[in-house]
Amino acid sequence: MEIIMIFVIGILFMCATYLMLSKSLLRIIVGTGLLSHGAHLLILTMGGLKKGAAPLLGENAEAYTDPIPQALILTAIVISFGVTAFFLVLAYRAYQELGTDNMEKLRGMDGND
Repeated sequence: MEIIMIFVIGILFMCATYLMLSKSLLRIIVGTGLLSHGAHLLILTMGGLKKGAAPLLGENAEAYTDPIPQALILTAIVISFGVTAFFLVLAYRAYQELGTDNMEKLRGMDGND
């Protein structure tokens, strides 16, 4: 299962890098979202995909799952949601003011320069 997750993480990172290198601001925002999803899967995979009982006191089980990667991922999901919401509001406001989402035009460069 870890091999499949490695390929999925690699594909997510590859697509995120491609989207973040584009000229459209909306594609950059989608790329950062994909990058955060890839990071979440990376944390989950590095924590180990184990089966076991919930780590509760008083339960006698042979194996327990580690709750730390899940807590880190939950925190990262909340942070990435906030960052994505901020990026979307920033992009909307920039589009309202300047009328474009092209990064070269937002920087003040012309395509002819």
